[in-house]
Amino acid sequence: MKPNIYQYFRQERIIYGFPLNEAVAAELERHDRHRVFVVATRSLSRKTGVVSSLVAMLGNRFAGLFDDVEPHVPRTVAVAAAAASREAGADMLISIGGGSAIDTGKMVQICLAEGITEPLALDRLRVRTDDDGTPVVPSIKTPPLRQIAIPTTLSGGEFSHTAGSTDTERHIKDIYIQDDLAAPAVILDAAATVSTPQWLWMSSGMRAIDHAVGSICTANPNPMTDATTPEGLRRLAAALRRVKADPHDLDARLECQLGVWLSSTGMMRMQYGASHGLSWHLSAVADVPHGHCSCVLLPATLRFNEPANAERQRIVSACLGTPDIPAADAVRDLIEELGLPTRLRDVGIERHHFDKIAEDAMDNLLVRNNPRRIDHPDQVREILELAW
Repeated sequence: MKPNIYQYFRQERIIYGFPLNEAVAAELERHDRHRVFVVATRSLSRKTGVVSSLVAMLGNRFAGLFDDVEPHVPRTVAVAAAAASREAGADMLISIGGGSAIDTGKMVQICLAEGITEPLALDRLRVRTDDDGTPVVPSIKTPPLRQIAIPTTLSGGEFSHTAGSTDTERHIKDIYIQDDLAAPAVILDAAATVSTPQWLWMSSGMRAIDHAVGSICTANPNPMTDATTPEGLRRLAAALRRVKADPHDLDARLECQLGVWLSSTGMMRMQYGASHGLSWHLSAVADVPHGHCSCVLLPATLRFNEPANAERQRIVSACLGTPDIPAADAVRDLIEELGLPTRLRDVGIERHHFDKIAEDAMDNLLVRNNPRRIDHPDQVREILELAW
């Protein structure tokens, strides 16, 4: 076995099975926080009672609400949310919603830590990649406050210490890393997810499956993720099918959330590879939802990588209950069963996008650390053609 390091993030508690408001109240008492700023997705805030119920529970602890969250977290939105939080004098954040809400909360933490008031000032903090594929991770100061994360999709961002934010001028999604971006508490409440659109629940579930597959098929596996991520993959595949059959099955929804937790134990600890890395570029050039990115990229990336990791891919096939077929086919069959798109052209990517995606991907640390080494844009184009 190769030498390796497994990093634990500064995450303290994963809370599940308790009503949302009860769990939040207990966490605020534990942290002794009194000025709570809420970041929420617009639909959850304005079309359901989930956020209003949370605000009512907070009472005089409630310091303010930002619900102008946008997909892929444009830098202008991140700076605006930070300004609102700063003005509110918050001492704790609560992010509730999908991955964009949680990443917005993380970007608020970064902006407050570094005194960011203009989007361009974020340039010096984004992760870059050297010509040889080595990541350059700028140091970010310790944020003055932490956040409680309450996910209502299955993207898994609540389990990492990274944030993604899109530069709409460069049409690139940048990544930021700081240890304290990992939420000290993640609250999983299946009842809060019932209003999540079915397409979003299913496609974000495929994003979580992408996390599991990335950990299983990585070039640097470890015993921790070898134990957790196959179980997460098995749970997710089974539970997604159950929710597809009955969207109001709360036990199945919680099982999906637990599958995400297990599948995310390799998140930003493992060299995931091109499926995950190229997703950032699809999102930036054509606003493709992250879950749909995984749907169209994961089977193609598995096919591209099979010469380098066929043995690891067989684990994926077995976890999906189809040990006798290639992992790419097993994953694609599941995507089709869930009623999700399977081709780039189905999600708004055109061939004229390929050159920009391929060129920009050379600065992406996950693409450059793909299990089958990628050194040239033509190799990225090969994956895109497989996904076309």
